[in-house]
Amino acid sequence: MSKIGIDLGTSNSVVSYWKNDEAIIISNVFGNKLTPSVVGIDDNGEILVGEIAKERLLTHTEMTIATFKRFMGTEKKYEIGTHTFTPIELSSFILKNLRLDAENFLGEPCTEAVISVPAYFNDMQRQATMTAAKIAGLEVSSLISEPTAAAIAYGLHKVEEDITFLVVDLGGGTFDVSLLEMFDGVMQVRAISGDNFLGGEDFTKAIMQACLHENNLEEALLSSEEYAMLQHRSELAKQKVSEGATHTISFELEEQWYEYQLTEEKLQSCCEGLFLKMRAPIMRVLRDSDMTVSDLEQVILIGGATKMPLIRTYLSKLLGQFPYVSINPDEAVGLGSAIQSALKDRKEGLSEIILTDVCAFSMGVEVVNEINGEMRDGFFAPIIERNTTIPVSKEQAFYTVSDNQPSITFTIYQGENRLVAENLKIGELAIKIPKGPKNQQVLARFTYDTNGILEVIITIPKTGESKRLVIQNKAHQLTEAEVEAQIATLKNLKIHPRERSENRFLLAKADRLFAENLGNKRKYIEQLIVWFEGELAKQEEFITKKAAKEFHQILNRLEEDMNT
Repeated sequence: MSKIGIDLGTSNSVVSYWKNDEAIIISNVFGNKLTPSVVGIDDNGEILVGEIAKERLLTHTEMTIATFKRFMGTEKKYEIGTHTFTPIELSSFILKNLRLDAENFLGEPCTEAVISVPAYFNDMQRQATMTAAKIAGLEVSSLISEPTAAAIAYGLHKVEEDITFLVVDLGGGTFDVSLLEMFDGVMQVRAISGDNFLGGEDFTKAIMQACLHENNLEEALLSSEEYAMLQHRSELAKQKVSEGATHTISFELEEQWYEYQLTEEKLQSCCEGLFLKMRAPIMRVLRDSDMTVSDLEQVILIGGATKMPLIRTYLSKLLGQFPYVSINPDEAVGLGSAIQSALKDRKEGLSEIILTDVCAFSMGVEVVNEINGEMRDGFFAPIIERNTTIPVSKEQAFYTVSDNQPSITFTIYQGENRLVAENLKIGELAIKIPKGPKNQQVLARFTYDTNGILEVIITIPKTGESKRLVIQNKAHQLTEAEVEAQIATLKNLKIHPRERSENRFLLAKADRLFAENLGNKRKYIEQLIVWFEGELAKQEEFITKKAAKEFHQILNRLEEDMNT
């Protein structure tokens, strides 16, 4: 039984394993190393995962879902046909697909995995990831933060001297910045920051908006199919301009043709606001670590969006050095996850390293402050500040504000705002106070561990009396019975057979090309589809394989013609 590493990404996911002192990415049934994190349902009610589902984003927008990782740990629901899915359930489909790819490749069961998560994921999001894995038939031996996995992939855990480095992760839908240090065999996350709603797709959307603006069109007037079509063509234009070519977006709306020529200068202009959004988290981790750009010895770029030359140039100027990009940014986290799975298994040839993490949010209590001689409540007093290395235990003294105050209530919050109204309330603990003058001391100790458990102990030094509260952030965590019920429910769904995946993918691709073309070319594609379906109906393996190969080649040529 093999252990595997998984990078469960917003746009794409990767599965890997460790063999002969090397991390290896496992290709899926289509021979691709990246599996799109997309789920859909076809007309027969079968669940489609990965490439097939992605091809249907344009032609079956109401029956296909992507970027659901953004909502892990929330109560968001997705309606697909007659079904309702949570982000946990959708993620479980991706994880199960990756597990089956690994089992098919390795020829043995794969039931244990190291899974990567963004460094800023809170406990609810991490618990949601582990629940999705359980539904997919996987036991999570550990979660690893994506920047730590990337650093391991680059071999920084083998560096003998102390080193400080920044990992910038811009994926399809999320932005994650982490400052790490390696010293004496310990890899420590010093500070993290990010934006859960910033990624490569936002650069694509910026192109779309520029295109619509230049043509005096409004996004609100587009149908879901028209929106998906323009998004697809904007993504293609982004890729072409990133390769150094000017590209023209052509599209038809209500029998009228529109064009938009995208150049490198226009791309730079329409993405300026996004660069500012990228800059803020980078500067924040430097401030939180009491460091400057000059203190950084290395910068690592991961995430598919960092392939854009425009982004690499911007980050090089901002950080004053050329970043490391020798590993495919889409694969670095997946490779690091496999290495970590080997570390967990203590395979020969790898030395153990200690990974330390930080608290993503400040935690503290509500206090009253004296303002212009008047006592006002609603203020936040942090006890454990964000980016503090965990596990951690900190104590702070507080004082009563009136004579003979009967009790004091500690209302516990998580967040960064000076006003508790803008932060998240996570608990409350009260303790009685012995009679006496104001300014009696009360101690509050916060202890926070790597499992997301916060222990709060309130003590009155005068009497030695104390009260204890344990807060485990499990508001949306499923019980064991609920997980088993979900597994049973999802088992009743029809999952598209893997052995028919290539043919379904080709038909989905042909449908998408049909939707994107007009006139004689559209008629030609329709004839191709009818021909291929006829060949499949013969149910002869040799005929099917030969037809699929020819069909695939023709579709690729048609797509190349469209993109030139």
